[in-house]
Amino acid sequence: MAWRWASASVIGTSHIQNSDRLQDAYVVTELDDHGILAIVSDGAGSAKFGAYGAWLTCRFLSVRFREWLRANSDLPSDEILVGWIDELRDQISHTATQREGTPRQFAATLAAIIVSPDEAVTLHIGDSAIVARNGAGWDVLCWPENGEYASSTYFVTDDPEPRLNISRHQREHNAFALFSDGVGDLALSHLEQVAHPRFFDPMFRPVDAESGEGRLVELSAMLATYLASPSVCERTDDDKTLILISGG
Repeated sequence: MAWRWASASVIGTSHIQNSDRLQDAYVVTELDDHGILAIVSDGAGSAKFGAYGAWLTCRFLSVRFREWLRANSDLPSDEILVGWIDELRDQISHTATQREGTPRQFAATLAAIIVSPDEAVTLHIGDSAIVARNGAGWDVLCWPENGEYASSTYFVTDDPEPRLNISRHQREHNAFALFSDGVGDLALSHLEQVAHPRFFDPMFRPVDAESGEGRLVELSAMLATYLASPSVCERTDDDKTLILISGG
């Protein structure tokens, strides 16, 4: 079965009111041997170049993963992944120097998953999240992490090093969702620390039913409309990015 997905990223009402731009970025790409890679990055609202930091995070890691899989049959080791994050941080630092700024001005979170026929590997920094569907329901593979204060979190650019979590899972899931923190209150029960089936089950129903492959353009447009709807914006005024992946 081939991969198919719906994806959307919409600006939050608070950013519109402040004349800010969308701070989220994401990428989804199919890989050789029936694999798939998805990344969500949320630029810090307080960071001058947070949107660029999020874009750079997605672009850098997607290039590294594609280069790796062209030359290797196995997924990269934890050591390799940590090295890529160090490279990303060096690139951000170099870009900050060119702009006479600081790396903190490019602060962004990270939630990434690469799925092969045998394994799923996640990389996580900050308050985005990743959930996956098994035969019994929904597992949270990466739970949002807040910093010292409720409104703070962790970023790729944190000094002296980021709070990077890498986890590996045997392939027992047939659907995955990645989302920025603007979707978290809709999709997760923070009290019980579980994913809401009543949110994900109906969300995935049309994705599962599609016979097409790749990005589902019509469903992605409908997803964007939903994320920008008054009923959603009444609950969260932040940017909202959501990726729904089914198949494999």
